[in-house]
Amino acid sequence: MSYIHERDDWPEFRWDHKVLAEPFASVRHRQGRLIGRMEGLGFGLRSEATLQTLTEDVLKSSEIEGEILDRDQVRSSIARRLGMDIGGLVPAHRDVEGIVEMMLDATQKYDQALTDERLFGWHAALFPTGRSGMQKIRVGAWRDDSSGPMQVISGPVGRERVHYEAPKAARVADDMSALLAWFNEEQGFDPVLKAGIAHLWFVTVHPFEDGNGRIARAIADMQLARSEDNPQRFYSMSAQIRQERKSYYNILESTQKGDLDITEWLMWFVACLSGAFERAETILGGVLTKARFWEKHAADPLNERQRDMLNRLLDEFEGKLTSSKWAIIEKCSPDTALRDISDLLGRGMLIKDEGGGRSTSYSLVKLD
Repeated sequence: MSYIHERDDWPEFRWDHKVLAEPFASVRHRQGRLIGRMEGLGFGLRSEATLQTLTEDVLKSSEIEGEILDRDQVRSSIARRLGMDIGGLVPAHRDVEGIVEMMLDATQKYDQALTDERLFGWHAALFPTGRSGMQKIRVGAWRDDSSGPMQVISGPVGRERVHYEAPKAARVADDMSALLAWFNEEQGFDPVLKAGIAHLWFVTVHPFEDGNGRIARAIADMQLARSEDNPQRFYSMSAQIRQERKSYYNILESTQKGDLDITEWLMWFVACLSGAFERAETILGGVLTKARFWEKHAADPLNERQRDMLNRLLDEFEGKLTSSKWAIIEKCSPDTALRDISDLLGRGMLIKDEGGGRSTSYSLVKLD
């Protein structure tokens, strides 16, 4: 099996401009409309949308690699680094801090050059202990071949399937030098197209022992921020890729085993981006609902526990809210939790769900 990086004309990517013209024009139009709508919001709402989007981006980029992070830790880490006063901040594990640091460096400093040292810093942030799980890895440096060729493998031991084999380690420095020089130069074509090419090029080189997928997605986000000249993020490619993970890996594998015509990959990338814009509409709707809720209840005297829990319900609260769950989350007694809930029921902010007894749960009252 041969791969695109083994071809004599690597990395001279090509694509069908006619086939891509309409999809890219359409997605750029949607991108402009979304950014315009977001810019029309007040500063506070834009900040809230950015916080939700970046939280989703970090969570989903890790989920793609099978790593589940704590949402509250991610949200708190991002809010602290952006100087946002959201209340209810919790300490974040160093693994969370690392991926947040990488993502914010990519998107908030999108106008700065991407260098090997910057990538080494991102990689070190992702693996602060120098290990991936239990395995010790090279951190902050290009991979070597001491453990054999770099392969993407699935299946049980003894029946593994090799989906892809990356270039030999001896080539990585030169391949990355070419990629970074290209990424930092103006090519004169659509900057969103460039995001798709950069993502594919990086994961094809696979320069690190681990973390290549997350860094590739951060590079794409960096280029998308460049395409908008805006550090605020209102949509998440990683969240959409997570939803389409199977087709993502399939299109990567078929492209890396093909020739250097990457039209199909770019078509998939632009369709995925379009899906991310659709998801952003949901985030925007949630931000506006949250703003209307607090505007309606601005005069209600609430304690910190109540405000925190209401904000959790307005965001993405997992499962049903019960008095016992309230007590655990807000670190209070069951009696205090019941008093808090009863007060909100009386104010018409919460409503009992159907059912009762020990399984009684509560939901927000929907706004008219």
